[in-house]
Amino acid sequence: MILLLKHVHVICAVLSISGYLLRGVWMMRESPWLRKKWVKVAPHVIDTVLLGSAVLLTVRIQQYPFVHGWLTAKVLALIAYIALGTVGLKYGRTRKIRIAAWLGAVAIFLYIVLVALTRQVLPFVA
Repeated sequence: MILLLKHVHVICAVLSISGYLLRGVWMMRESPWLRKKWVKVAPHVIDTVLLGSAVLLTVRIQQYPFVHGWLTAKVLALIAYIALGTVGLKYGRTRKIRIAAWLGAVAIFLYIVLVALTRQVLPFVA
């Protein structure tokens, strides 16, 4: 069961960042694709499954945020990713701000992946 949850989680993470990267490119090009209904709905479905699998995984492996540092780091980074991600695709006042926030969100996503792989709060220092 844990392996299945982990696979679902990883697949959703790949789909989530792939969609975010694509929507960022569309944002920079001012593409009409950003206004399509499926483009607005699909990320919410994918991210809900991603978050659900994360919660189930924490219960199954019995490691919890605010108890285990690496999971705390992932949760806090996730909050930052969501905040920058919404600025990057929606709430940034200028194109320059949206692009900077989009790039920042991508960097945070990469940090989350490194933390997940190493189970270290500072994965680049070990």
